[in-house]
Amino acid sequence: MSDYDSHLTQLGGPAAIPETPEKAKLERVPNPHPDSLYVARFTCPEFTSLCPVTGQPDFAHLVIDYLPGPWIVESKSLKLYLTSFRNHGAFHEDCTLSIGMRIAREMEARWLRIGGYWYPRGGIPIDVFWQTGEPPKGLWLPDTGVPTYRGRG
Repeated sequence: MSDYDSHLTQLGGPAAIPETPEKAKLERVPNPHPDSLYVARFTCPEFTSLCPVTGQPDFAHLVIDYLPGPWIVESKSLKLYLTSFRNHGAFHEDCTLSIGMRIAREMEARWLRIGGYWYPRGGIPIDVFWQTGEPPKGLWLPDTGVPTYRGRG
């Protein structure tokens, strides 16, 4: 039994998709390099949520970059948290900012940015970007790798 087993409840076995993002548990483990200047990136190219008005599905490509502080997010719990949005009705801006703010708060991130690249709804793609502040000097931030929406033109 590792040091992590005592407090991680979702890793190592089946775990149900949380009913709502609020009920989802983001689990964390101690950062093995809390004084290092590095970015951890999570890319979710198949994020889904529901339009709060029509109930129709919305799709996005999320890119989350963060500079961990004392904690790193346990990736299975992050996957379950993001999956909990599948039956959650919220506008693009709310989904994107809620995810970024919760991860930053619960992981005590030194810095975080999130890009929500939403696929067109009604012919208009909506991209939503948020960050906790200016990135620390010397932090290497690669491009997100997501091209701007071009359509058929």
